[in-house]
Amino acid sequence: MTDFRGQVDDPDIKATYAVDQSVATPPEGDFTLVRARDLADVVEVLTEAQARGIPVVPQGARSGRAGGAVAVEGGIVLNVMGLAGVSTVDDVEGIAVCGPGTVTADLKQAAAAHGLFYPPDPASVAFCSVGGNVATNAGGLCCVKYGVTADHVRGLQVVLAGGEVIRTGRHTAKGVAGLDLTGLFVGSEGTLGVVTEVVASLLPAPAPALTALATFDSLDAASRAIVALRRDPHRPSMAELLDAFSIKAVQQLGDYGFPSDCAAVLLVQSDRDGHTREDVQRYGDLLSTAGATEIAVADDPAEAEALMAGRRVVSTALEGHGARMVEDVCVPIARLTELVERSQSVCRSLGVEVAFSGHAGDGNLHPSLFFDAGDPASRERAEAAFGEIVDLALGMGGTITGEHGVGSLKAPWLRRELGDAEIQRQQRIKAVFDPAGILNPGRVYPPLAG
Repeated sequence: MTDFRGQVDDPDIKATYAVDQSVATPPEGDFTLVRARDLADVVEVLTEAQARGIPVVPQGARSGRAGGAVAVEGGIVLNVMGLAGVSTVDDVEGIAVCGPGTVTADLKQAAAAHGLFYPPDPASVAFCSVGGNVATNAGGLCCVKYGVTADHVRGLQVVLAGGEVIRTGRHTAKGVAGLDLTGLFVGSEGTLGVVTEVVASLLPAPAPALTALATFDSLDAASRAIVALRRDPHRPSMAELLDAFSIKAVQQLGDYGFPSDCAAVLLVQSDRDGHTREDVQRYGDLLSTAGATEIAVADDPAEAEALMAGRRVVSTALEGHGARMVEDVCVPIARLTELVERSQSVCRSLGVEVAFSGHAGDGNLHPSLFFDAGDPASRERAEAAFGEIVDLALGMGGTITGEHGVGSLKAPWLRRELGDAEIQRQQRIKAVFDPAGILNPGRVYPPLAG
């Protein structure tokens, strides 16, 4: 294989780029690692790869949970974290232009310096990349009010298989010329091209958020509260749910003020300028009417952050419990806690421990299914449990992924949601941009029959 600019041959370094944060298995054989430094490096790799039929795995910060950035044997891992930095913040147009390797928190900080706000806020915001967010259409804690990454991307620069550089979208506030290719690339998980520049849409900075925290002795009461919050004329900027397992794990990590015997905790925020105090007081009343057993309402931003502290350490707390599959399903909001209860029953029957936490405000929860990493049968039970959770979610009119993407780990379940005809249509669209099928093979879509 050709030696590329940016190629790294050190086996210890390569090993760190072989995997992401999922439980997907890295390749047993060798692969080539290229850490792109500029657009020319990306063009070189994709030109050579198509000419020689070499698979390419586009890769950012490797914070994904679905196995979408794991190396493939004999392929090229094309890491674009070197294409970083915010080159432009335009406070009149309300946009920022940045490289795909820009850490999401850095983009948010650059926007804030101009009194602006980049809303997407994945839990991994401190280390995930904007390019990875674009690839998976990432969401986060504030989706209930602000939506997902796709709602805040105006345009892209993308390198296609074969090395052609294209631009999609616009820099202007409006524009309807041609098809929405930007929307097609956002969420495509590296299967259509490699993003090398992002034009992000920014909003005026919101007010510092205030928080209300409520505990519930039943999931039914929590469900009533979630529905009431969704019906409020001034929707919260955040509404997060933790189940009993998650609460116990957090309290084992440290005393974050959660009662050990409650069934659920809801954390709700408002960032509505001039109305945060009024909003969280009203949310508190809604939570109480729905059946909350305890309510705490912040008086200032510092207290608001203190109430949020337990939510921010959930992932760390659950990691301390053992190996886990961190999954991602989304259902109609009114059926959210029904999904939790029925999933808990499934997992009990299979002998699998499960924790639920996530974004109650938009119906998107992240079940963590625990298994013994040294016992293949234990992992198989966890996978079987997730398969049944998928069936439950789809039966409720939901989806197999709200923000993590399909990757390699969820590809087996995509057919259940979309059906054969739709998968084939989408594969034909992929072939327009990647005719040789070299981009992230084995991710999202199974091979076309024949």
